[in-house]
Order: sequence, then C-alpha cells, then structure tokens
Amino acid sequence: MNATSELREGDNPANAGLIERVFQVRRRELPVVGWSWLYIFSILSSYYVMRPIREQMGVSGGIENLPWLFTATLVAMILLNVPFGYLVRRLPRVRFIPITYRFFTANILLFALALHLANQEQAVWIGRFFFVWLSVFNLFVVSIFWQTIVDVFTSEQGKRLFGFIAAGATIGAIAGSSASALLARTVPTWGLLLGAAALLEIAVFSARRLSRVSDQLAQKPLAQSGEQPIGGSTFAGLLHVVKSPYLLNVSLFFLLFSITSTFLYFEQVNIAAKAFPDRGAQTAFFATVDLAVNVLTLLIQLFLTGRVVRLFGVGLALASLPLLSIVGFAVLLYAPTFVPVVAFQVLRRAGNFGIARPTREVLFTVLPREDRYKSKSVIDTVVYRLGDQAGAWSYALVGFLQWGAAALPILAIPISAVWLVNAIWLGRRQEEMAADAPAAAALPSPSAKVATIS
Repeated sequence: MNATSELREGDNPANAGLIERVFQVRRRELPVVGWSWLYIFSILSSYYVMRPIREQMGVSGGIENLPWLFTATLVAMILLNVPFGYLVRRLPRVRFIPITYRFFTANILLFALALHLANQEQAVWIGRFFFVWLSVFNLFVVSIFWQTIVDVFTSEQGKRLFGFIAAGATIGAIAGSSASALLARTVPTWGLLLGAAALLEIAVFSARRLSRVSDQLAQKPLAQSGEQPIGGSTFAGLLHVVKSPYLLNVSLFFLLFSITSTFLYFEQVNIAAKAFPDRGAQTAFFATVDLAVNVLTLLIQLFLTGRVVRLFGVGLALASLPLLSIVGFAVLLYAPTFVPVVAFQVLRRAGNFGIARPTREVLFTVLPREDRYKSKSVIDTVVYRLGDQAGAWSYALVGFLQWGAAALPILAIPISAVWLVNAIWLGRRQEEMAADAPAAAALPSPSAKVATIS
C-alpha cells in the first residue's frame, strides 16, 4: 500500500477511530495535531507558571501605576515587531521561531537571577519590569504559535481542528496554574521562573518537529515550506493592515476585545487587592481563577468548539463573546461586587479561549502567507496592546473624575454592541474569501495583492 492510498484510507469515515469521531481529527492529521499540542502545551504551561507572579507584582507595585505599565508594554510591542519582521523576512520558519523563543528564555533566566539577588525595594522595580516583559512575552510567543498553525492548516481544517488544538493550550494552562497555586507559598519566585524557562525550551523542540511533519502532510511546494524564508518587507505587516479593509476589521475585533478585557481585568485586580492583603494569597487567588477558567475552557474546546463553528459558522461563533460581554457588563452595572466580577471573568475568559480565540484564528487562514506572519504579528501584539491602553487609561480617567463603579459598564455595553456587529461582518467576509483560499494561499507574498483583500 503506497502513501497516497494510506492517506485516502485515513479519510474514509468507515475507518474512523474514536479520536476522529469524537474530536474530528483525521488519521493523517494526528502527527501534526500531536506536535501542535505539545508545542502550545509547553508555551502555556510556561506562561501560566509566571502569570500569577505578574498579577501579584502588578498589585504590589500599586494599582495606580498599572496604566503606565500598560503604556510601557505597548512601546515594547512596537519596538519588538521591527526585529521580528526582519527575522521573518530573512530566515525560514524553522530558524526564526527558535531564535525568538530562546531570546525570551534568556530573559526569564535574567529575571530569576535578579529576583534571587534583589532586596525588597529592588524587587518592586524588578516586578514592574517583569509585568511589562511578561505582557510582551505572552502575546508574542502565543502569536508565533498561531502564525505557524494558520500557515499549516486550511480554513476547513481550522474550523474543525483549531478548538481541539487549543485544548492543548488549556491543558498546559491548567498544568502551569496548578503548579503556581500549589508551589507559590513554598517555592521562591526565581525557582518558578527556572521551571518556566525549561518548558519554553520544550516548545522550541516541538516547533521544529511540527515544521517537519506539517510540510509532509500538506505536500507544499518548496517555496512555502518551513525551510524557506517568507521574504517581503520588514514593515509589510503594518502596511498591509492599514491598506486592507478585512485586516482593519480583524484589528477592530482585537481592539474592542482588548478594551473590554482590560476593563474587567482592572475590576478583578482591584477586588483582589482589597480581599487578599497577603502577597502569597493574592498569587494563589489569581492562580485559582486561572485554574477555573482553564477547566471550563477545556470542556468547551474538546467537545463544543469544532461543532459550534461548523454548525453556526464563523460569524455567530465570533459574536458569542461580545454578546456575553453585553450581558455580563449589564449585570455589573447593577451588582459590581466580588462574586459577579469573578464569575463574569471566568465565563468570559472561558468563552474567549474556548470559542472566540480558535474561531478568530480561522480568519487568518484565508490570507496570503506573508500576512499570516507579519500582519498577524502586528494585530496580535500592537493592536491588542492598543486596546489595553484605551482600556487602562479609560479606567484611570473614570477614577480621576470619580464617576463611580457604574461608569465602566456603561462604557463597555455600547463598545460590546459595536464589537458584535463587527464579528458578524467578519464571519460573512471570511466565508466569502474562503472560496478563494487556495489561490490566496499559493501566494508567497501579498505585496501586489493587498487591494484584493477587502
């Protein structure tokens, strides 16, 4: 039996095993999905080991200083996109991914050393730098993963598989947050950071293996394999976002999501600072919230995401999160207390990771290859942090003007309504572009094709 007949047999529903019937993963896709799982598992485990540390450091550095930390994060995002664009232009995927991740690994080791040697006053300033750094780290390493995934899978595969692949991220997040919740009171911060660095190195190994098996699965031409540079301009990502109505609307989706997320984040941080004065208790609280989010998310990703997207379409799947946000902020308008805030945060983040996040990655599968890396990087990092800025400084302005607890929900509800309309438009446009996806995917660079993405 040759390779072609084996692939066809793997696609035969009569030969489908339990994994394909339950999780919609075909036999020939198993190696690619498996390495994708380990790749994102390692990244999210690393991040969620460090995330509660960031939250505690943000609180200890003063909630009033958080808007400035968000501003510093935006500046760092803008600066880092330039060398990243250069790497994407000059190096193949199998080289620029390890370089980027090992840069962050070296940073983690430096933070571990600094915290080990620092006194209490120095630790506050190190914590502020760490808050900014981890906010950059999170978006960049996860964005690079999804850049690779949308480059590997088609739009049809994305609708079917992205939720299941994202479950690997959730399991990693559960592992990382569980480790932090259990060890935060006994293991020093620098010790947790060393574990996070080791996990990131596993991600590098997984990314290399994924690149090899994915090229074999897709049988791509050499010009589109992970062994070839993408080329184009270093600044193409930003230029294409500005010129493309489709990418502008994708950016708007991210922007509105980020603004409303920041509103809710500040509410959670404010409540934690009042309810848990001890640093260890604050770290454990944030880790416990993360754990609850990730358990709920995992159930959604494993059993619902793929079916929801295929049954209702991209537009309605994307619209679920702004619709939930309208309802949630309406509840907070009348009951801005501990339980509603935490419950809304858990449900919203689970809805994002379980449904909205895998679905919005499908939006990029219909784009030319250069946009999947460069434009996606700009949207995932700079645009996302612009939303953080708008949300953070809106929160600061509300506090300065003493408008009271109802002001943020009043702002968030109409923002979420605009976001709802945007989500439905994106879903319809993606479906239209999916018909032309094979032609678009065949383009190594979209420099002469930007005007067609509208």
